[in-house]
Amino acid sequence: MAYESLLLLGVLSACFMLPHLALGMAFDIALPGWVLWAHVFIVLGGYFAWYWLHGGQTLAMQTWKIRLSTPDGADPSMTQLVLRYFLAWPSVTCLGAGLVWAIFDRDRQFLHDRLAGTRLVLKRR
Repeated sequence: MAYESLLLLGVLSACFMLPHLALGMAFDIALPGWVLWAHVFIVLGGYFAWYWLHGGQTLAMQTWKIRLSTPDGADPSMTQLVLRYFLAWPSVTCLGAGLVWAIFDRDRQFLHDRLAGTRLVLKRR
């Protein structure tokens, strides 16, 4: 997750910070906080959805040879991916409670994976 966070800094710099800097500098516009949060949510959702749909791996997951799949090994549906993304936010932001869940889960899954019907598996060559 630490490596993924570093990559997300680059994604947010290009797709979030630069457009808002341009708006501020060119038109002296500062958007309200809720619009900024919505933009972050959409940018990150697009990043994760793109990579999960195209191979089941983000850039960080490719490095660590981890893949997102269903419990039976199939590719997750778009519904499962959207649900996983939405559920991951409270899982991570509520003091990481959904991440700590994996310590007690019988299959060592995060809470958002358990609820979305997805799982992280080591990718076979």
